[in-house]
Amino acid sequence: FLGAYSSEPVGDYFAGPNHTLPTSSTAHFFSALSVKDFLKRTSIISYTKKRLEKTGERIAQFADAEGLDAHAQAVRARLKKY
Repeated sequence: FLGAYSSEPVGDYFAGPNHTLPTSSTAHFFSALSVKDFLKRTSIISYTKKRLEKTGERIAQFADAEGLDAHAQAVRARLKKY
């Protein structure tokens, strides 16, 4: 997460990459190991002030719906501060 407007909730809900891992034994649906399993993939998220002003409250609402108060506060604090 690069910059003052790129908080974790932005990445979780709007910007694309999500760090959530598969759960509920879903690993058995996937194929055997391949070369791709040994490569490291890195995502860089850089959100602008203008973009956060446009989508920030919706991102905070997603966090509220999931009961993740700190995620919602992280977005709302950036909307007020900057």
